[in-house]
Amino acid sequence: MLRVVVHEPEIAPNTGNLMRLTVNTGCELHLIEPLGFSLDEARVRRAGLDYREFAKVHTHPGWEAFLGTIGDARIIAFSQHATMVYTDVVYRPGDVLIFGKESTGLPAAVLEHPAVAERVRIPIGPRGRSLNLANAAAVGIYEAWRQLGFSTAGPAT
Repeated sequence: MLRVVVHEPEIAPNTGNLMRLTVNTGCELHLIEPLGFSLDEARVRRAGLDYREFAKVHTHPGWEAFLGTIGDARIIAFSQHATMVYTDVVYRPGDVLIFGKESTGLPAAVLEHPAVAERVRIPIGPRGRSLNLANAAAVGIYEAWRQLGFSTAGPAT
């Protein structure tokens, strides 16, 4: 199972969409606090539709607390500042895909942390600045899942 992580998410509907995405791809969703919203907000529930009850969502009080929960799993950080393209990674079961908050992405303290094995980017056109967080996560998750033969299919429990 892949683990999808968002460091300090700010926009409730993105997290709701990520709940739906992770249920449909058999992933766990990890949220590193502080969150810019409450998980009980109607906007999270509305975006997550009826998937919230099936989503495997974990919250962590900070980066270091999160690191203490993943053992020796490989962390792949998605950043517009990385040089490696996300399709150049050979994904493995148990990988951790981490994304930053909507306004600023991942902080340097996360990107430069020794626990981060790879830093990757999703190419965008010359006029673009960034992708929506939930869309970027979908791009990364589906590439990893494709490489794994869609073998992690099934709802997270």
